[in-house]
Amino acid sequence: MVVSSMFNYGPLWKTMEEKGVTQYQLLKGGIDNRTLDSLKKGRNITMITLSRLCRILDCTPNEIVEIERK
Repeated sequence: MVVSSMFNYGPLWKTMEEKGVTQYQLLKGGIDNRTLDSLKKGRNITMITLSRLCRILDCTPNEIVEIERK
C-alpha cells in the first residue's frame, strides 16, 4: 500500500498572522523567494528552512506545517 503525503503550510500563514510577521520579514530573516514559492505551493522544504522559520517566528514546527495523508 502506498500512502502519499502532502505538506500543508496553513499553520505557517496563521502563525505569521497571529505574530504580525510579514513575508518581507521572512525574506530579511534568510528565507528566499524560491522557498516562499515552495511554501505557497505545498512543496518540500529543508530542515534548515524549517529551523529558520521556527527561529524567525519563535515557534515549533507544528505551528508551521501539517502533513496530510491522501
